[in-house]
Amino acid sequence: MRIAAAQTAPRWGDPAATASIVADWIGRAATEGVDLVAFGEVFVSGYPFWLSRTDGTRFEDPDQKAAYSRYLAGAVDLDGPEVGEIVAAAADHRVFTYVGVMERSSSGGTVYATLLAIDPDEGIVSAHRKLMPTYDERMVWGIGDGHGLRTHQVGDIRVGGLNCWENWMPLARFSLYSQGIDLHIAAWPGATGLTKDITRFIAREGRCFVLSAGALLRESDIPDDVPLRDQALATPGELLYDGGSAIAAPDGTWLVEPVSGDERLVIADIDSAQVREERQNFDPAGHYFRPDVFDVTVDRRRLEPGRFVD
Repeated sequence: MRIAAAQTAPRWGDPAATASIVADWIGRAATEGVDLVAFGEVFVSGYPFWLSRTDGTRFEDPDQKAAYSRYLAGAVDLDGPEVGEIVAAAADHRVFTYVGVMERSSSGGTVYATLLAIDPDEGIVSAHRKLMPTYDERMVWGIGDGHGLRTHQVGDIRVGGLNCWENWMPLARFSLYSQGIDLHIAAWPGATGLTKDITRFIAREGRCFVLSAGALLRESDIPDDVPLRDQALATPGELLYDGGSAIAAPDGTWLVEPVSGDERLVIADIDSAQVREERQNFDPAGHYFRPDVFDVTVDRRRLEPGRFVD
């Protein structure tokens, strides 16, 4: 099976343009014989880059409100045209696709960092809302639930995924291990410093392949009318996020070391037999688990703000 990370840049805050970028890169992946491709965290339509650079926690600050409003305007509905274009591209090119999106809540005032799994035949098979936004991300993203903690069969490979630092959450990882995962997708905003340790760690712990998919973000990818844009950019022509996409084998060795700065497909061929080999002496949810000592329950209900009875 051939897998790839599409290390490229969104058109920040523009879901229609970014959906077309995703569709194009799905096509490029298909041309390279890729069976599964992954994009970065909230790739559609971009990470909230201004927060850590402009004191995003300032209360009742008009510039921060304007930035949030602009960010919210770039969110998508899962049944909307932007996601529909991506689903159609996955179907047309026969490529299973993982892509991070800014999902608009039912209230219309909150964004979830959601990782979509898109099957070429079935469409969206899971929409995983990030369980816990990290630090200043909580200023713009809602807290997710366990609904999307699911794995999917792609050929002879069982695959599941998590967003950014929730990859450091032991029980989130275990929820996927316990479903027999062979390939773990880790979606990142795009930083080599974030992917270089955790990618190999998950591979070694889970005895599975790990595909870390990171995005790029350049000054030129951010429209001029984005509030706080200029204040957030440190230097002209700055590369805000450098990708860091990488692929590790089930023994923790690199198939592709983190790629910094390059815009390209990061590709590797994987074989499920290697997963079975590495689980000969360690299976975290099998013969090396103690169900008589530990009891793990995962609530996969979608948590909604209201229940309406007519």
